[in-house]
Amino acid sequence: MNKVILVGNLARDPEMRQTPNGIPSARFTVAVSRRYQKDGQTQADFISCVAWRQTAEFIGKYFHKGSGIQLCGSIQTRSWDGNDGQRHYATEVVADEVSFNGSRQGQSDNGGYSAGGNGGSYSNAPAPAPAPANDDFGGDFDAMAFADLDGSEDDLPF
Repeated sequence: MNKVILVGNLARDPEMRQTPNGIPSARFTVAVSRRYQKDGQTQADFISCVAWRQTAEFIGKYFHKGSGIQLCGSIQTRSWDGNDGQRHYATEVVADEVSFNGSRQGQSDNGGYSAGGNGGSYSNAPAPAPAPANDDFGGDFDAMAFADLDGSEDDLPF
């Protein structure tokens, strides 16, 4: 499975483009803090991302340098031959779902913060399929029933 979830801030303003066929794209970099600190200093990774179509338009309209962002997508690698004759490689996250992260105060005054009533997010992903009627536990699995277990293997239900 190729799924990426990032939460961070835009390191610079999104770069908006269009293909020759008129399909919009947005290229942007997300600064993501690492979980651990080195010598008391927070470390960050700068992740290259791209979005297409309506997701790109949403990013271009509502996001700018410093904006908090949450996204789900997938990792994509590509290669091409440059004008210098060298083979170039790129790895980037293709953003499928994007939403705001942080307070409204940190967002630009866009007058339409909720982006058309979708709660400040946009997704190119298809709607998820409904969950099956019966899960692997026969449809009556109760996660809270495990709260009273003392850790003994004899108490496990399987």
